[in-house]
This record gives sequence, C-alpha cells and structure tokens, in this order.
Amino acid sequence: MTEGEQTRLVAWAHELRAVHARLREALDLVRAAGEDPEVARDLLVYCRGFCTALTRHHEGEDRHLFPAIASEHPELADTLRRLSQDHSMMSHLVGGLEAALDRDDPPERVHSHLDGLGAIMESHFRFEERALLRILETLDLDADPADALGPL
Repeated sequence: MTEGEQTRLVAWAHELRAVHARLREALDLVRAAGEDPEVARDLLVYCRGFCTALTRHHEGEDRHLFPAIASEHPELADTLRRLSQDHSMMSHLVGGLEAALDRDDPPERVHSHLDGLGAIMESHFRFEERALLRILETLDLDADPADALGPL
C-alpha cells in the first residue's frame, strides 16, 4: 500500500472523529443559545441546524459507511445493528425536539429534550468510536466524506 493510499484510508477515522467533534460543538451552541437572553431568539435556528446535521450524519453512515464496513467485516453485524438502532432512537428524539420547537415550548422544556438527545448522542459516539475507529483506518471506501458522514 502506498503512502497516499494509507493516508486516504486513515482519513475515515479522522473524519469520523472530526464530525463527532463538530456535532458536539453544535449541541453546545444550541444549549448556550437558550441560556443567553441576547441569543435566545436564535434558539430555533440553532436547534433546526443541529437536528439537520445530526440526522444527515446518521443517514450517511447508514447509507454508505455501515454497508461498506459490513461487507468487509461481517463479524461486526451486531455492532452495526446496534449503531443503526441508536440512529433510529435519536431520530425519534430529534422528532420530539422539533415538535417542542413547533409548539413554541418554553426554553426549559426544549433544554430537557436537548439533554436527553445529548446524553444518547454522547453514549452513541463513544461506542461508535471504540467499535469502529480501527476498522475505519483500513476501510477502503470510495465515497465523498460529506455523503458518508454528513455535510459537516
């Protein structure tokens, strides 16, 4: 394997970490928007942006990344199934958050949704990184990172 090929392969592990870091930062921005009265009016914008980014990240993994891993590592079928189930659960939580925004729920209720989603998201990201980073360092996936991991 050439140095360029190895760099391209290792980039998937780096990209996953980077996307997770950006999603964590986005959640922190949403939380901060609800705490600062000057920024609170932008809470809706931050929440919608975060929800969209998280959803697209998981859709990309389910559509591109996980099938590529499954084809090269069938022994990870249970792990990938668990990660996909997490995606489904977070999608449900995102729906609850968006419904709270649509109802114009008070900020403390919106923050309750954010806290629940954030806890599941963090647990999911940690498990995913423990389970997949070494695999991603050798995964030969010919895809645009924005398609496979979301457009962050």
